[in-house]
Amino acid sequence: MALRNIRIMGDKVLEKVCRPVDAVTPRIRELAGDMLETMYDAYGVGLAAPQVGILKRIVVIDVDGEHPHILINPEILETSGEQTGDEGCLSLPGKSGTVTRPNYVKVRAFDLDMNQFELEGEGLLARAICHECDHLDGILYTSHVEGELRDNAALEDEDEE
Repeated sequence: MALRNIRIMGDKVLEKVCRPVDAVTPRIRELAGDMLETMYDAYGVGLAAPQVGILKRIVVIDVDGEHPHILINPEILETSGEQTGDEGCLSLPGKSGTVTRPNYVKVRAFDLDMNQFELEGEGLLARAICHECDHLDGILYTSHVEGELRDNAALEDEDEE
């Protein structure tokens, strides 16, 4: 496995719609492993393939550091409830904004053996699923931000005073 470069907002690849994965090849397996390693190295909870420059419908998510999910061709089936909170993105380092997302999400996807499964999540997992699936359609969380995007470094400076 290897660390991949995370694309930053302004990179056109982040604005493109990703193509479905037809088969899990050795390259797709390697990509999924690299994405997990890259996400952990950057202290993220999710990463989508376009964030590492690959226009394929693959996301990785691990909200607790112990239960990684690899979702190939994810499709959100159901949402309910509402949660509003801070959200950030590895493609916008040092920034965050207030975003309202569903509090519950059910998604259908394929695993690395191309077995279909469903995953249900609440709270942070639901937020991460929605955020990463948006990436696959070229949508950044900034389009959902309520109010201003904040500079996290400025917030940390205020906390120290």
